Amino acid sequence: QVQLVESGGGLAHAGDSLRLSCAPSGLTSSTSAVGWFRQAPGKARDFVAGISATGLTTRYSDSAKGRFTISRHNAKNTVYLEMNSLKPEDSAVYYCAARRGLALSANYDTSAAYDYWGQGTQVTVSS
Repeated sequence: QVQLVESGGGLAHAGDSLRLSCAPSGLTSSTSAVGWFRQAPGKARDFVAGISATGLTTRYSDSAKGRFTISRHNAKNTVYLEMNSLKPEDSAVYYCAARRGLALSANYDTSAAYDYWGQGTQVTVSS
């Protein structure tokens, strides 16, 4: 079965940086497009960033654009989310999601575009 494990979350102060990692098992990330989503208490799960299997195509939400960077190291079968200039409103549980396909779908920013999900990692940013 497919498992996706997120790591790297924790506590940070406003302006700090964190790097999240997504390590799938039972699935080769080099053959899968991957997205990052987040969900804060009382809010919907929102798209943050996405990347194609080759890493040549990336997409970002408006809130992430210019601050966050998604990348992948296929030899390590790992996808990363580098988060810079963190704000308190970035606090949420962050989820890694994978799609059985090389390319990001046309609806890459919706949960329905992905087939597998991780358990999430908590990110808390204090002011």
